[in-house]
Amino acid sequence: MPIHPLLVRICHWTNAAAVLAMLFSGWRIYDASPLFHFRFPKALTLGGWLAGALQWHFAAMWLLASSGLVYVLYGLLSGHYRRRFLPLTLGAILRSDISHLSHRPGNYNPIQKAAYISAILLAIILVLSGAALWKPVQLQELARIFGGYEGARLVHFFAMSGIAVFALVHIAMAILVPRTLIPMFTGRA
Repeated sequence: MPIHPLLVRICHWTNAAAVLAMLFSGWRIYDASPLFHFRFPKALTLGGWLAGALQWHFAAMWLLASSGLVYVLYGLLSGHYRRRFLPLTLGAILRSDISHLSHRPGNYNPIQKAAYISAILLAIILVLSGAALWKPVQLQELARIFGGYEGARLVHFFAMSGIAVFALVHIAMAILVPRTLIPMFTGRA
């Protein structure tokens, strides 16, 4: 049995591309109406202007939502989540330390399990809060859950920040422990 089944690998790389496109286009959208007293450098944005950034963002959103849905359904129906991420307890996370981060591919320590579960939950929050921003009138009940349009903007921004941090740490760990990267291409160690 492969460490990472083909469907997991396809979803991983599809989601990675979609998240990068959404981050960079989202930063351009943010710059058009900032929430805070800073802007992202234009060199780190995608889309050129607001309408172009919105087009990139929506295209990547559909890619992330569809690939993410396939991954979540596969994880739930195949037992992938149960085998890879459970059990997970707060005590196990607190007992983990940095020495656990160097691991064999396919074996996740409690910190990694918590990070992957958090990334999945953040992606779901991003899609839902993004939908509330996209269609605040048609999806007003959803927007209300996030505290209205402005609340949804804040939730979307902080969930995006969480995904960005996850991606940076994820990439850094793949660079520090390169033997974990090969199975994401081949499926085997």
